[in-house]
Amino acid sequence: MRVGTFVLAAQFPGQGRGEALHRAVRTAEVAEESGLDGVWLAEHHFVPYGVCPSAVTLAAVLLGRTRRIRVGTAVSVLPNVHPVALGEQAALLHITSGGRFSLGVGRGGPWIDLEVFGSGLAAYESGFPESLDLLLRWLREPSVGAAGERYRFREVAVVPRPADLLDSPLRSAAGGAAGAHGSAAAGTAAAAGAGTGAGTGAGAKGGGTAEGAGAPDAHPEVVVACTSPGGVRVAAERGLPMLLGMHCGDEEKAEMVALWRRHALAAGHCPDTVAAAGHVSAGVVQIADDAGDAREALLKAMPGWLRLGLGAHRTVDDRVRTMRDPVAYTELLCSLHPVGPPGTAADRLAATAERTGITRFALLAEGSGDLAATETTVRRLGEEVLPLLR
Repeated sequence: MRVGTFVLAAQFPGQGRGEALHRAVRTAEVAEESGLDGVWLAEHHFVPYGVCPSAVTLAAVLLGRTRRIRVGTAVSVLPNVHPVALGEQAALLHITSGGRFSLGVGRGGPWIDLEVFGSGLAAYESGFPESLDLLLRWLREPSVGAAGERYRFREVAVVPRPADLLDSPLRSAAGGAAGAHGSAAAGTAAAAGAGTGAGTGAGAKGGGTAEGAGAPDAHPEVVVACTSPGGVRVAAERGLPMLLGMHCGDEEKAEMVALWRRHALAAGHCPDTVAAAGHVSAGVVQIADDAGDAREALLKAMPGWLRLGLGAHRTVDDRVRTMRDPVAYTELLCSLHPVGPPGTAADRLAATAERTGITRFALLAEGSGDLAATETTVRRLGEEVLPLLR
């Protein structure tokens, strides 16, 4: 069981953006101090739902402030950036952190971001597979060119290559982080390289190679946020683990894992590596001695944040959209995730693992909107819940 924290840098009503970012940084620092496995960073543009516009930039900051914990993006919105630019950043963080960086990518939404960054609606609706394949090639091959619908350029050298970590003095920086990543990382890396891949054949070159506990992988882990059967298929055909959203219950997540497995096996990936895919389940966590107190802390703060943050989203084409009822959504999250005393939280995580097969978690601890309460939940998650799971 590998438990990490999911950081949105959420701006609650009455708070400043600097306050939200300070809480995000402190959450990561306390997560490392408390023995958590990882920190996963969200990315949003132009809305107070989350005030971090570049998850990869904040990841660089946190990798510099920590020594053991893994830091990942959840997610970098691929339609908003050039895959090569993101690949260069990921390679740099992979090498300089000693292999502690995980790159989560996703389609994002049909938001006005697509207009501002000039990528257009097609990048969201149909361009994700091409972008993902180009990104994977950049992370795995010594030189890359492109002749797709969206990206066309002559072959250029990949500098630096993620695999440069293996013969770099920075390799020793991996230490316990690589070991904590463990055999599931090795399985994920192997799965990413097994079989034939899809699209431009990104999978043919192979994924990372783990050299045992304590050794960094040759390539940064790549995780794909999946919210639909089509997204599951894109991830599975490339052997990439999924990040599943906190709005999903165990039954839905189990169905998506089963669908991923079928597509991955059909694409030719090895059954052993498919079984060790390393999917990540996002959720909410609030620890208190009394279950009612934990729920109350979230119900007091989260609806206001959700109403403010989600209500600020604007679609690129002015399409009509509906927003979840903030109170009902908060109540749903409380019922799905580890909200309550340490024993209840441990039972909830163990039940999800048993029902879905997922043993990696990214848990949002800032739902109270309060820094002190967030730090307390993170500490108790590491010091009181994790021992029960072991």
